[in-house]
Amino acid sequence: MTTNVLSKLIPKRGSTFAPKRVGRGGALGSTSGKGDKGQKARAGGRVRWGFEGGQTPMMRRLPKFGFSNVAFQTKYDVINLDQLNNFDKEATLELFEKKGLLKYGRVKILGRGELKKAVTVTAHKVSESARAAIEKAGGKVELIAAPGEISAKIAVSRAKNKAAKAAVVAARKSARK
Repeated sequence: MTTNVLSKLIPKRGSTFAPKRVGRGGALGSTSGKGDKGQKARAGGRVRWGFEGGQTPMMRRLPKFGFSNVAFQTKYDVINLDQLNNFDKEATLELFEKKGLLKYGRVKILGRGELKKAVTVTAHKVSESARAAIEKAGGKVELIAAPGEISAKIAVSRAKNKAAKAAVVAARKSARK
């Protein structure tokens, strides 16, 4: 039969103390352990968070200005032409992810290095020099819309629909007159 030693451990005699129950009277004297006078000796005598005794608090002394777009900026994983040489015939987001090249999920192809074979590249953005080099090597570039963005085709169709609706509204207004 084994006994659990951890459950039988107790602290050494005299090493632990009960907390002083301040403000409860008893053997702590006439001020009940709170000292003489002052805000902290009174009932409910605490100061609020950030209060510095009437001095202008730190929060108000420090300047507050500016804006940082770091939390909202769109970040792209950069893949250069020399890295595309490691792919056979096509380079897609799934293949980039398998090779461990993705961190942010959006890909931009840049023109550093030399492309030695024809590759069909699927990415969110491509620089002009990279596009020219890919097409010169006999490959193709396919742009895809990033999550939350709309493609150019959808944007054009939405603009046409908006213009058509505006024309219908204008026709109705002129018919009422």
